[in-house]
This record gives sequence, structure tokens and C-alpha cells, in this order.
Amino acid sequence: MRIPLSAPEITEQDIEAVSGVLRTSSLSMGPKVGEFERTISHYVGASDAIAVNSGTSGLHLCIRALGISEGDEVLVPSFTFIAVANAVRYERATPVFVDVDPQTLNLDPSLLERAITARTRAIIVVHTFGCPAELADILQIARRHGLFVVEDACEAIGAEYQGQKVGALGDVGVFAFYPNKQITTGEGGAVVTNHSEIALQVRKLRNQGRDDSEDWFQHTELGYNYRISDIHCALGIEQLKRIDAILDRREWIARQYSDALGSVPDLIIPAMALPRRKISWFVYVIRLSSRFDQAHRDWIVNEMKSRGIALGRYFAPIHLQPIYQPSASGKTALPVTEFQASRSLALPFFNRIREEEIKEVCQTLVELIRPA
Repeated sequence: MRIPLSAPEITEQDIEAVSGVLRTSSLSMGPKVGEFERTISHYVGASDAIAVNSGTSGLHLCIRALGISEGDEVLVPSFTFIAVANAVRYERATPVFVDVDPQTLNLDPSLLERAITARTRAIIVVHTFGCPAELADILQIARRHGLFVVEDACEAIGAEYQGQKVGALGDVGVFAFYPNKQITTGEGGAVVTNHSEIALQVRKLRNQGRDDSEDWFQHTELGYNYRISDIHCALGIEQLKRIDAILDRREWIARQYSDALGSVPDLIIPAMALPRRKISWFVYVIRLSSRFDQAHRDWIVNEMKSRGIALGRYFAPIHLQPIYQPSASGKTALPVTEFQASRSLALPFFNRIREEEIKEVCQTLVELIRPA
């Protein structure tokens, strides 16, 4: 693609930081992991951060550390990446899908209580596309019913709700640092929490179930190799040093798109600001009006691709995925999720996209929409 959907921003300082680790003998489980964890916890405002090899691993460790298991239910959105529901199923628990708010595309708090049963143990709140969910309402519902709240902030580092960074407002939260995210470690993630017992359990599970003993071969329970290397963490440390500038740049890009597309008929653009919330722009997702169907949306994607411009289909609803069809078919009514997913388009969005590229994306998109 001449204009890709995403691209990581790697500086000479990033490269030098990684090279510096390669010149040492501490490629894994060395000082950079701890430094990265301290930097994350300080930035987010959490007492503990545990670096892991992916956001998916982080979600899995949260579910296991909370003691959620077979027979339990966890409320999740379907309009999100499939790892959210998969992490629940890894522990043989059941994801229960709840519809989303049509503006923010986050879990709709007004629908949560009707989905709660005697088996419900937790809610996974996804801050979709970097837009914070309505946490005050969700946390109040969770407290009323004695439920854990897991914040999936994989797309939302730096986002704020009521002046506080997301991720550390629930019982436990997860960030991800894949190359399309605001900052990257190549592959990687982090679990954050203000509960020391959860942090201790996540650290143990991340490293093959080892406790704090100096005996490498002493394992107190079933664990996993979800560790992350010092190489990855060195990159993350450097990226975090400039996160404020990165987030400002991404907000500027979002505003360029909004200014260009805000008056185009049949396009619904994301809000640049919402009450009580600061958005961390992960992607810029527009939606086509009801005059369009999914077939036309997909035609636009293919036409843009033929012109060298990549678009994304965010998200394919989880409950409609083949692996979830046997359990979800006939049980889940998610009209907002299905309608919005069929008309959503993610535009090219990355730190170094040029202004002329943004203009080309917008002009081409408008050209393809008008004949519909």
C-alpha cells in the first residue's frame, strides 16, 4: 500500500536503546523489564505493572488471577478484538455478549444489569479505539453485584476518565504494544493493578508459576511463559518518553480527518471530545449511514486498496465468528453491534502520515461514497 493502515514510528533513539541491550548479557529477565514496569505504573497511576509478551496474555492472566473458571460468566462486548472473549474461554468460563452504545461503541451500561446472572463474576470493559467507556456507571453496577472489573485498555494508553488514566480504575487493567498501537514494543503488553495480591499472582503466572524463591526449578502452581524480553522493554521505555508528543500528534491527525469529513453526507465521524473523557487516538473509524449496506462498505475497501490506500474493517463481531456461532447463535441479540460493524471503516492512521496523504484519503473516500 502507498498509504498503509498503520505504521510504527521508530526513531534513532529507539534503535540505539535496543542495540544497547544487545551489547549486554541481559536479553531477558534483566533490568529493562523492571524499568519498563516502573515507568508504566508511574504513568498510569497504578501501584503495580507487570510486563508480558502481549495484550492477549495479559487478559488471560487477569482472568486466571481473579479465580474465574468453568461455570463462571464474564460480560464482554462483541464489538472488539476476539482476544477479549478468548481469554475468558481459556479458563473454560463463558463470555456473555452485551451490546454497545451507538456513539462511543463501548459497552452500554444500561444493558449490563439485565445480562447479570448468579454465575456472573466479572465485566471486561474495552475502551474501544482509545475512547474511555462510561466507567462511573459500570463500576457502580459492578460494586452493587460484587463483580470484578477488568479494563481492556489495549487501545487506550493515555486516555483519561474524570482526570485519571484508564487502566487502573477497575480491579485490573491491560495495555498492549503491538506495532499499530500508540506506542510499541514490537510485541508486548502490561497488566496494571492497585491490588498487591493480584499483582503477585500475575507475576507468578507470567513466569511458569514460579514463586519468589531463588530456586529456578521451584514451581508452586501451573503457569505460563508469558515473559517479555529486555529488548522489547528497551524500545517501550524510549517510546514512553515521548508519549505526550505522540498522543498530541495523533489527536492532530484525527482533527484533520474530522475537519475534512465532518460535513460529508452519509458519513458519521467520531466525536473529537466527550464529557469527562480524554480520548487517546488509536485509530480513526468512520461509519457509513443506513443508506449503505455491508456490501457497499466492502466495495469501498477494495476500491481504495486498488488505488494503494489501505482501509480496515473494525470490528467483525465476535458472536458472529465461526468459532462462536455454536454457542452464540440464537441467544445473542446485538443490533447496535451488528449495524455499526457492517458500516465501519478505519482510515489510515499513524504518527508519520503526511497532510497530503490525509487529503488524498479523504478525497478518494468522498469520491467513492457519492455515487452510492
